[in-house]
Amino acid sequence: MEAGKSYLVKAASGSGKSSFFNFLYGLNNKFTGSILFDEKDIASFSETEWTQFRRHKISIVFQGLRLFPELTAIENIQLKNQLTNHKTEAEIRSYLERLDVAHLADKKAETLSYGQQQRVAIVRALCQPFELLLLDEPFSHIDDVQIDNATQLILEEVTARNATLVIASLGNSYNIDYSKTLLL
Repeated sequence: MEAGKSYLVKAASGSGKSSFFNFLYGLNNKFTGSILFDEKDIASFSETEWTQFRRHKISIVFQGLRLFPELTAIENIQLKNQLTNHKTEAEIRSYLERLDVAHLADKKAETLSYGQQQRVAIVRALCQPFELLLLDEPFSHIDDVQIDNATQLILEEVTARNATLVIASLGNSYNIDYSKTLLL
């Protein structure tokens, strides 16, 4: 994968999209072959290297989102952002506004609909440095208008950082002009 390019990973349910993302994010190392990042095999990363890699090089929206249910939407985002202070409070709130969830910033994540939680998770992923952005079925519970808003925000961030974008989908391309589509 190349910097500044976008990739769609398209496959049916249960065919390995999330497993692939878990390999890339270092949550599962039960694979054969090599995955290189900056010419270094990620299988050789130490815990410290993984911590730094996840803090500065890679960001992800998990299919299961992994928000803390007892924290508010803004607290979930700030928790991640506090590690790097990458975005200001005003920028974070602007992103929430663009995805129509600003009015929910002070609500506990567990009280939000799944689609609202997905939008919060997208904002959280954008509020850290990254060279690689992984989105695992990020729009499954979001309406078309909000998908368009989210993809526009994501593409702006990816372009500004010259980052690589990888989106997993059951088949929808979300009106993004991908550099390549990978079929699993």
